[in-house]
This record gives sequence, C-alpha cells and structure tokens, in this order.
Amino acid sequence: MVRRRVLARQLRLLREQAGLTLEEAAPKLHFSVSKLSRIENAQVVIDIHWVKSMLDLYDVGGTRWTEFVELAQEALQPGWWRAYGLGNNSYIALETEASRLQEFTLSYVPGILQTADYARALMCAVPLQRTEEQLENEVAARIYRQQRLTSDDNPLAVIAVIDESTLHRPVGGAEIQREQLAHIAKLAELDTVALHVLPTAVGAHAALPSGFMILSFGDLDEPDMAYVEHSLGALSLDKAGDVARARLTFERVLSDALDPAESLALIRRLAGR
Repeated sequence: MVRRRVLARQLRLLREQAGLTLEEAAPKLHFSVSKLSRIENAQVVIDIHWVKSMLDLYDVGGTRWTEFVELAQEALQPGWWRAYGLGNNSYIALETEASRLQEFTLSYVPGILQTADYARALMCAVPLQRTEEQLENEVAARIYRQQRLTSDDNPLAVIAVIDESTLHRPVGGAEIQREQLAHIAKLAELDTVALHVLPTAVGAHAALPSGFMILSFGDLDEPDMAYVEHSLGALSLDKAGDVARARLTFERVLSDALDPAESLALIRRLAGR
C-alpha cells in the first residue's frame, strides 16, 4: 500500500511537471478523468502498462524510467502478510514500510510487543467470526512483526506509551499477563524500543478518548500517517492537520509519562508479583 502511495504521488508530480491537467492527460492515456484521479490517489492497484504509458506521455526516460518501472513492480509484489491470509489494506501493510512507530495504548499492550498467548486472548475477546486457522494465522503474523525490532537491515524504531491500567488488566488470566509483562520488559531493553508508562495518577490527559499510532516512513519520503483502532474497526488519517494534531497529542502524553528506566522498573515489579 505504501509503495503504491509513493508511486501515485510521483506520477501526479510528473503530470504536473509536464504541464498537463487531469482533463488533458486522461484522454491521451485512454483513461477517464476519474480513473486517472483514482490512480494518482492510490485508490486502485496500478498496472505496470499504465505506468509505462504515463512515463511516455510525461516524457520520462533514462534511469528515471527504470526507477519508476521498478517501483511499479515493487508495488505489485504481494506482501509477506498475504501468506497469513491478511489483506493489503491491513495495518500491517503500513507498518511493514514504516521506519518509526509512535503508539499510545489505553487498555492493551501494543500489538508489536505482545506475546502469542496475550494476542490470542485479545482476539478471542473481540466478537469477530474467525476459524481456528484464521485465528492462529493472525497471531502468527502479529508475532512475526517483532522480527524488525532486532533486524540489522530493516529495523523499526518503536516509541510506545502504555497506560498504567494496561499493566494491571489480566488479559487471558494472571499467568498470561505475567508472561506478557516479562516479555515487554525484555523488549524494552532493545535499542529499537523506548517504552514509557503513563501513570494512573496523571488523571485526565491529552489522549484520554482513545489510543492511536503515528507511522513515519523515512527514506520513502512518504508523509507521516496517523492510525486509530477502535471497537468497530480502524481509521487511517493522512491529512497534514490531522497528523500534526496526533503528533501534538503524543508529545503531551509522552511528557506526562515515566521515563524508560522508571517504566521498566515498574513493569519488572509487577511481573515479579
């Protein structure tokens, strides 16, 4: 999805640099205006032959031609999550391309820090129709994501703020919760993870209504995106104003939270009970 967004944004820029409006370019490409608009907004999967036609029209050649064709090919490659039965429009498709994740959770441990048993207990609590195979695939995919926390080639930096109440909620029972606390204490020691606990004593805070995430994409030069999961689904926000508000909210929550050393000490105490 992210590669498709990068390609779509670059194709729109090429059209504008060629001095063509949507209405002028579409008929030359044998597209409707609405189809070309959907392509430039990454609302459809882009066929590589469409890309070549657009490059011809916009007079793009040489190494730039090759770069765009390679990007189009990358955008068409199935993601690793497809092997687990997950769609391309899932959150995982976004996180896989991200270089940094900032996340605040109110009532559960962030997905990328969960154990398999904790994740399974959370998923079983949600009233969704799943076969046993689908459930186990989703759990396996969630655990697979953690590989990037220790990757040398493609690491993901995580800054997580967890509401203190999460540490006391026995998801799956006391033993599963204890193992989960021990697990996040171990992950918090990684260079890629900065873990903060927001004390209950803080009271009202900037993100009281819901948890959320902010994804940054590094070298892809893709704008940051905010992502909100809720009881009935999820919402992605990429408008600059929405993302700026998410950043400000995260900064305020982070300023109220314990530092990583204090947070880790608290988690270890609770895990030892």
